[in-house]
Amino acid sequence: MFRNLEAEQKRYGMTNSQVAEQLGVSRATYEAKKKNGMFTRPQIVKLMEIFHCEFNYLFEQSEKPNYPNQHSA
Repeated sequence: MFRNLEAEQKRYGMTNSQVAEQLGVSRATYEAKKKNGMFTRPQIVKLMEIFHCEFNYLFEQSEKPNYPNQHSA
């Protein structure tokens, strides 16, 4: 899940159906894409335009991968 995408959607007061309509997909498809991250490039660009956010912020992963053998400094 992309927590910043979810947060911006709420901040703008948009429902999943409203965002889906902007992207030209069904609500169910949009909800699936929010879970699996399988947005197309044009959809990503549209989301960045809708929410006035940069890619790195909008699509920051909720959970960082935990790689073995990495030490904190």
